[in-house]
Amino acid sequence: MEKTVIIYASTHHGNTKKLVEAIAEKHDIVQIDATKQQYADLTEYDLIGFASGIDFGNFYGSVEQFLCNNLPENKRVFFLYTCAKVSSRFTESMREEAGRKGAVLLGEYGCRGYNTYGPWKVIGGMNKNHPTEDERNGAVRFYETLLETKRLR
Repeated sequence: MEKTVIIYASTHHGNTKKLVEAIAEKHDIVQIDATKQQYADLTEYDLIGFASGIDFGNFYGSVEQFLCNNLPENKRVFFLYTCAKVSSRFTESMREEAGRKGAVLLGEYGCRGYNTYGPWKVIGGMNKNHPTEDERNGAVRFYETLLETKRLR
Protein backbone atom coordinates (compact mmCIF):
# COMPACT_ATOMS: atom_id res chain seq x y z
CA MET A 1 0.00 0.00 0.00
CA GLU A 2 1.28 3.42 -0.97
CA LYS A 3 2.01 5.88 1.84
CA THR A 4 1.10 9.42 0.88
CA VAL A 5 1.60 12.78 2.56
CA ILE A 6 0.26 16.09 1.28
CA ILE A 7 1.88 19.28 2.54
CA TYR A 8 -0.44 22.23 2.03
CA ALA A 9 -1.15 25.89 2.77
CA SER A 10 -4.69 27.17 2.42
CA THR A 11 -4.92 30.65 3.87
CA HIS A 12 -7.79 32.77 2.54
CA HIS A 13 -10.96 30.75 1.94
CA GLY A 14 -9.77 27.18 2.46
CA ASN A 15 -9.94 26.44 -1.26
CA THR A 16 -6.85 24.23 -1.38
CA LYS A 17 -7.71 22.49 1.87
CA LYS A 18 -11.01 21.44 0.26
CA LEU A 19 -9.07 19.54 -2.41
CA VAL A 20 -6.81 17.88 0.17
CA GLU A 21 -9.79 16.94 2.35
CA ALA A 22 -11.66 15.49 -0.63
CA ILE A 23 -8.72 13.15 -1.23
CA ALA A 24 -8.43 12.36 2.49
CA GLU A 25 -12.12 11.40 2.67
CA LYS A 26 -11.50 8.53 0.23
CA HIS A 27 -7.85 7.64 0.85
CA ASP A 28 -5.59 7.17 3.84
CA ILE A 29 -3.19 10.12 3.56
CA VAL A 30 -1.25 12.23 6.02
CA GLN A 31 -1.86 15.99 5.89
CA ILE A 32 0.66 18.59 7.01
CA ASP A 33 -0.29 22.26 7.20
CA ALA A 34 2.91 24.10 6.18
CA THR A 35 1.70 27.28 7.89
CA LYS A 36 1.84 25.44 11.23
CA GLN A 37 4.66 22.93 10.71
CA GLN A 38 7.84 23.53 8.74
CA TYR A 39 9.78 20.30 9.32
CA ALA A 40 8.96 16.63 8.91
CA ASP A 41 10.75 13.42 7.99
CA LEU A 42 9.29 12.43 4.61
CA THR A 43 11.54 9.44 3.92
CA GLU A 44 8.83 6.86 4.65
CA TYR A 45 6.38 8.20 2.04
CA ASP A 46 5.98 6.77 -1.46
CA LEU A 47 4.07 9.79 -2.79
CA ILE A 48 4.55 13.36 -1.62
CA GLY A 49 2.07 16.04 -2.60
CA PHE A 50 2.46 19.78 -2.29
CA ALA A 51 -0.74 21.84 -2.38
CA SER A 52 -1.24 25.59 -2.26
CA GLY A 53 -3.25 28.57 -3.22
CA ILE A 54 -1.47 30.86 -5.66
CA ASP A 55 0.11 34.09 -4.44
CA PHE A 56 1.37 36.43 -7.18
CA GLY A 57 1.86 33.51 -9.57
CA ASN A 58 3.57 31.10 -7.14
CA PHE A 59 2.84 28.56 -4.46
CA TYR A 60 2.77 30.04 -0.97
CA GLY A 61 6.26 30.52 0.43
CA SER A 62 5.58 28.17 3.36
CA VAL A 63 4.94 25.26 0.97
CA GLU A 64 7.96 25.99 -1.23
CA GLN A 65 10.18 26.38 1.84
CA PHE A 66 8.87 23.08 3.20
CA LEU A 67 9.84 21.36 -0.06
CA CYS A 68 13.32 22.91 0.03
CA ASN A 69 13.94 21.91 3.64
CA ASN A 70 12.34 18.47 3.78
CA LEU A 71 12.01 16.72 0.42
CA PRO A 72 14.33 13.68 0.36
CA GLU A 73 16.24 12.81 -2.81
CA ASN A 74 14.54 10.89 -5.64
CA LYS A 75 10.96 10.93 -4.35
CA ARG A 76 7.78 10.86 -6.43
CA VAL A 77 5.90 14.15 -6.08
CA PHE A 78 2.72 15.82 -7.30
CA PHE A 79 1.22 19.28 -7.05
CA LEU A 80 -2.29 20.57 -6.33
CA TYR A 81 -3.34 24.20 -6.48
CA THR A 82 -6.29 26.56 -6.50
CA CYS A 83 -6.18 29.96 -8.14
CA ALA A 84 -8.11 32.68 -9.93
CA LYS A 85 -7.19 31.27 -13.36
CA VAL A 86 -5.48 27.90 -13.95
CA SER A 87 -1.96 27.97 -15.46
CA SER A 88 0.86 25.42 -15.42
CA ARG A 89 3.34 28.27 -14.90
CA PHE A 90 2.24 28.42 -11.25
CA THR A 91 4.22 25.26 -10.51
CA GLU A 92 7.44 26.29 -12.27
CA SER A 93 9.49 27.15 -9.19
CA MET A 94 8.17 24.08 -7.35
CA ARG A 95 9.15 21.86 -10.30
CA GLU A 96 12.62 23.42 -10.35
CA GLU A 97 13.13 22.90 -6.61
CA ALA A 98 11.87 19.31 -6.77
CA GLY A 99 14.12 18.68 -9.78
CA ARG A 100 17.16 19.77 -7.77
CA LYS A 101 16.32 16.92 -5.39
CA GLY A 102 16.01 14.39 -8.21
CA ALA A 103 12.26 14.12 -7.70
CA VAL A 104 10.02 12.48 -10.27
CA LEU A 105 7.03 14.71 -11.00
CA LEU A 106 3.95 12.53 -11.42
CA GLY A 107 1.61 15.37 -12.35
CA GLU A 108 -0.33 18.38 -11.20
CA TYR A 109 -3.95 19.35 -10.73
CA GLY A 110 -5.20 22.90 -10.59
CA CYS A 111 -8.66 24.41 -10.41
CA ARG A 112 -10.30 27.72 -9.69
CA GLY A 113 -10.74 28.94 -6.15
CA TYR A 114 -12.88 31.65 -4.61
CA ASN A 115 -10.86 34.87 -4.67
CA THR A 116 -11.47 38.10 -2.75
CA TYR A 117 -7.95 39.46 -2.94
CA GLY A 118 -7.42 43.16 -3.68
CA PRO A 119 -10.00 44.76 -5.95
CA TRP A 120 -12.06 41.56 -6.15
CA LYS A 121 -13.13 42.12 -2.55
CA VAL A 122 -15.04 45.28 -3.51
CA ILE A 123 -17.28 43.38 -5.93
CA GLY A 124 -17.74 40.33 -3.71
CA GLY A 125 -14.98 38.22 -5.18
CA MET A 126 -14.57 36.04 -8.23
CA ASN A 127 -14.99 32.30 -8.76
CA LYS A 128 -17.68 32.07 -6.10
CA ASN A 129 -18.54 28.50 -5.09
CA HIS A 130 -15.15 27.20 -6.29
CA PRO A 131 -13.75 24.68 -5.98
CA THR A 132 -16.97 23.02 -7.03
CA GLU A 133 -17.90 19.46 -6.19
CA ASP A 134 -16.78 18.46 -9.69
CA GLU A 135 -13.41 20.14 -9.13
CA ARG A 136 -12.97 18.45 -5.74
CA ASN A 137 -13.88 15.12 -7.35
CA GLY A 138 -11.40 15.93 -10.11
CA ALA A 139 -8.66 16.21 -7.50
CA VAL A 140 -9.62 12.76 -6.17
CA ARG A 141 -9.61 11.26 -9.68
CA PHE A 142 -6.22 12.88 -10.34
CA TYR A 143 -4.80 11.31 -7.16
CA GLU A 144 -6.30 7.91 -7.99
CA THR A 145 -4.67 8.08 -11.43
CA LEU A 146 -1.32 8.67 -9.71
CA LEU A 147 -1.86 5.58 -7.57
CA GLU A 148 -2.60 3.47 -10.64
CA THR A 149 0.39 4.90 -12.52
CA LYS A 150 2.66 4.18 -9.55
CA ARG A 151 1.47 0.56 -9.38
CA LEU A 152 2.26 0.03 -13.06
CA ARG A 153 5.87 1.18 -12.71
